[in-house]
Amino acid sequence: MVLIELILLSQFFSYFYITLINNTLPKYMIASILCFFTSLMALAQGDTPPPPTPPPPPGLPIDRGILILFVIALVYGVYKTYSISKKKVA
Repeated sequence: MVLIELILLSQFFSYFYITLINNTLPKYMIASILCFFTSLMALAQGDTPPPPTPPPPPGLPIDRGILILFVIALVYGVYKTYSISKKKVA
């Protein structure tokens, strides 16, 4: 496919060069040449989509045991406070 495109492109440039030498380049030929180059530039732009976004991290079940964890922490805090105050009194 690339070889065919290169052959066609070389033929196009040779025809363009010959018509410039003869100095008989009509206006419609200039317009078609500009359209040709515009289409080449449009094909040169890559239309590849951006890479997909990574999946979100897995959800962690924080809400299920938070109340139990809070109660355990409160009981442990009360126990430590009571044990430290009992040591100071004695």
